[in-house]
Amino acid sequence: MDDVFKALADPNRRLLLDSLNDRNGQTLRDLCSRLSMARQSVSKHLAVLESANLITTVWRGREKLHYLNAEPINAIADRWIHQYDRARVQTLADLKTALETHPMSSSEFVYVTYIRTTPERLWQAITDPAFSNRYMGHALVSDFKKGSSYVWSDCTGLEITDPEQVILESEPYRRLAFTFHTFVPELVTLGLDQDVVEKAAAERRSKVTFEIEPVEDGQVKLTVVHDEFPPESTVRGLISGGWPWKLANLKSELEAAS
Repeated sequence: MDDVFKALADPNRRLLLDSLNDRNGQTLRDLCSRLSMARQSVSKHLAVLESANLITTVWRGREKLHYLNAEPINAIADRWIHQYDRARVQTLADLKTALETHPMSSSEFVYVTYIRTTPERLWQAITDPAFSNRYMGHALVSDFKKGSSYVWSDCTGLEITDPEQVILESEPYRRLAFTFHTFVPELVTLGLDQDVVEKAAAERRSKVTFEIEPVEDGQVKLTVVHDEFPPESTVRGLISGGWPWKLANLKSELEAAS
């Protein structure tokens, strides 16, 4: 957390984060044009933010896109808020309030976290229903072969099947991609409004990609990219708060078990 607080202490770096909060997925040129800073200065500040894991980068062709990463701020919130009733501090605990004061215009959601585990154990936690239900509150039931379908299930016993729920890529211990599950009326009983469920169900399926990369000090870098949303996506708004909490639980459980 020292690196996070050091990175946030500089007002110029906070301006960069504000710019990404306003419009996520910007190139270096985009960031320079929006702020009155020299290209070299912006590059240096971005390096500090990336080192603190406050931003992450994704290559799209020849373009390097920068994204605001929620995980470190989420971890800070967990450290000092977990002992209180979260309902009473929802404005602090709710990630959308903390990080998305107004909606991002980017059609992608990118989240990076570092977990003290092995690629094999992380893969098992994502693909084994017994672990995934415990760690993230949901599971994919499949043989995880490219082209196979999957069943989405959660800890309440709800199961969702759909022909468009497909495994797109599967490279054990390194990469998994699949179309996001559809939305069924039963989700209303879990707290979603009926009109929201209907709008989400009518959207074309978005795509989720897990990228697993071993790094130093016995840690694994997990990058989750959720993209291919249609314009004005209802699902995009729903997942922006859900994924960070699921992945924070995944990290906590895996590290507690190590």
